[in-house]
Amino acid sequence: MSSQHTPTARTRVVREPERGVYDREMAYSILDEGFICHVGFVVDGQPFVIPTSYGRSGDNLYIHGSAASRMLRNLGSGIPVCVTVTLLDGLVLARSVFNHSMNYRSVVVLGTATLVQDPAEKLEALRHLSEHILPGRWDDSRQPNEKELTATSALRVPIQEFSAKVRQGPPIDDEEDYAFRTWAGVVPLAMVSRTPIADDRCDPKITAPRYASGYARRKR
Repeated sequence: MSSQHTPTARTRVVREPERGVYDREMAYSILDEGFICHVGFVVDGQPFVIPTSYGRSGDNLYIHGSAASRMLRNLGSGIPVCVTVTLLDGLVLARSVFNHSMNYRSVVVLGTATLVQDPAEKLEALRHLSEHILPGRWDDSRQPNEKELTATSALRVPIQEFSAKVRQGPPIDDEEDYAFRTWAGVVPLAMVSRTPIADDRCDPKITAPRYASGYARRKR
């Protein structure tokens, strides 16, 4: 079954439209690999863009934070929201400064955030957030208590109106610039983990779990 999604007038890529991707599977692979999203919203005419962690479950994104935060208070009231995630894959060095670029994958989701009221769904949303960042850690950690759950809000953002944008490959120069003698190509970038550092108060007999010592972002 095709996972192609029909973009709306708001999500159709206008600038460099050949980079637009409207495949739900591709968009989800980008969301699943990312760590941080930026949540944009407007309160009393003032725009805000807040970086925060997130998690995906099916066709929903979940974000969380302090119940007292401005973002959570206002998004929970049902105002429009824009959520973006960007992965940087490389620096593209062209012969012309004008044609320098970056290889990247990004997703924009437009919609309305809804406050998660059901306690079971709220706990599950927090589990998705934890497992998105570090799969396996939730079961190894103390579960949230009632006080912590009360102080935390979770929001659900349906992934209905979205688009992805992808740039991969070598530099693209103007034909006359290919004769200009300078190095051109791509500097690949990747996130890598290093050896875990134990907390000073950690029992030295407890070794770092495999999900920490061999940590890597999941990719499709």
